[in-house]
Amino acid sequence: MALSPKLWFRLQRLKTSWLSALGSKEQSYDSAHRMCPNCRALIERGASKCPLCGAPTKPPRSRASSTPGRVLGGIIPVPSTATSALVAANLALYAISWYLTQNLASSELNAAPAMGGIDSRVLMRLGAKYGPLMVAGQWWRLVTAVFLHAGLLHIVLNLWCLFDLGPAVESLFSTAKFIFFYLVAGVAGFVVSFLWSPYGLSIGASGAILGLVGVLIGASMHHGGLGREMRSQLWRWVLYILIFGLFFAADNAAHIGGLGAGFLFGYLVPEGEPTTRASENLWNTLALLSVLTIAGSFALMALQLRQPAR
Repeated sequence: MALSPKLWFRLQRLKTSWLSALGSKEQSYDSAHRMCPNCRALIERGASKCPLCGAPTKPPRSRASSTPGRVLGGIIPVPSTATSALVAANLALYAISWYLTQNLASSELNAAPAMGGIDSRVLMRLGAKYGPLMVAGQWWRLVTAVFLHAGLLHIVLNLWCLFDLGPAVESLFSTAKFIFFYLVAGVAGFVVSFLWSPYGLSIGASGAILGLVGVLIGASMHHGGLGREMRSQLWRWVLYILIFGLFFAADNAAHIGGLGAGFLFGYLVPEGEPTTRASENLWNTLALLSVLTIAGSFALMALQLRQPAR
């Protein structure tokens, strides 16, 4: 029995995103076509009118490619636009925290932490999750903590995962949805971390990254046998991360919180670009609010840097 155009399109798009995330070079989705927002049939990507139902279609936004590329023989993926911005933000914050750590060690005539480690006092000043200060009004730490890392190995592992998962989620859902998912999953992770261990100092993008895993797991629930196959691979990945967290004292509460939030998004939010003007405006607004929330949180962090250290 032939698959309906809608089901065929969804399966091919999901398969392409999974192959991208897993590093495969196979190209199974024809980027010359897209789905009609009215009857869900496949039409030419540049068509202004569906030849099957006659409904007018909005011209698609230009995209660099339908799947992210890879360099160095497939080892390192080339991230999409929003993923690139997140990677740059994480690297910038790591560079600032490393510089401040070196200055602090120099002023105290002490050796800086090895392996690119960051002094915990620097992380505290730059916005790590810490319950007592959050209760005192510094709730912006739920956001800034997502972009801080404790050392070179910490940031390399997280950005490696972000390189792979970010383009897959962004391609499957859209850039606007991806930005919102990433921020909310990261914040949700630190909310759970705060509830579990309010006096613990915690930082890192891993809660947001587990949120991206959760998004893909949630989306896979709608795709039958193909979804089950992909889901089994992702659940193994989640298990490895949680075991790693137990041995290296990582914040598994943040991991679980981010994973849960991501799963809800992947299960409840429709895949693909918004199909109506109202939904497009909604997701663009949510993405803009997410960016403003990040910028505002770091602005508040910068203001408290001017105050004497406690």
